[in-house]
Amino acid sequence: MGHCPPEDTGEHMAQDARQEEQVRDRLRAERAAVLARAGAIGDELAAIVEAVASSNADDEHDPEGATLGFERAQVATLLHDAARRLVAVDRALARVDAGTYATCAGCGGPIAPGRLQALPTTDRCITCVASPDPARRTSRG
Repeated sequence: MGHCPPEDTGEHMAQDARQEEQVRDRLRAERAAVLARAGAIGDELAAIVEAVASSNADDEHDPEGATLGFERAQVATLLHDAARRLVAVDRALARVDAGTYATCAGCGGPIAPGRLQALPTTDRCITCVASPDPARRTSRG
């Protein structure tokens, strides 16, 4: 006698929908956190720029600490990193909406749930990331 699988009662689809919504919620929370961080960094950058504009001090030769120019460059880099993170989160949300979130952009195979838990914006499986082929390992997220 053959073994017939039980009918799909829709429980599997409901579980998938719940998981998809949990992923969306996590990515939305990440997006909100990145926007808040970017706002704070932007405020810090504006304060540094204002300090530079109103200062006549020669901070390039100040033995007491970092120069304002260095601080401005450091904060600008943090702001750039936040912008890149925002793009990665938005791409991940678009993949969720398209139904391709857990599909590797390199090989088309599945991305392990543990990898997505650790790196929710990744679009590559571990095999592709470790691949010597640059086309497979290049991640946009």
